[in-house]
Amino acid sequence: MSDMLEERGKALENEYFRRKERELIEKMKAKLETEEVKDLHVDCPKCDGHLFETEYEGIAIDVCDKCSGVWLDAGELAQVVDNNEDSGWLSRFFK
Repeated sequence: MSDMLEERGKALENEYFRRKERELIEKMKAKLETEEVKDLHVDCPKCDGHLFETEYEGIAIDVCDKCSGVWLDAGELAQVVDNNEDSGWLSRFFK
């Protein structure tokens, strides 16, 4: 019985994080559509699409035009965590 409850708990937790990830991706896509995007002429390490640099909450990030992958340069993850220090689960994850 407890194994079933553990499995159910893990499934709910996985679904929660999938939903949060989808929300963040949609938010970033909406911001990308409204902001000016600069072409880096760099290939995506995952799918060989092209990376474009854009600004997200004051941080320059690289986004793939094919797979929508987000790539961070050195120090950018720390900036994201600092920006979301009191409000997001990402900052709690790194503490």
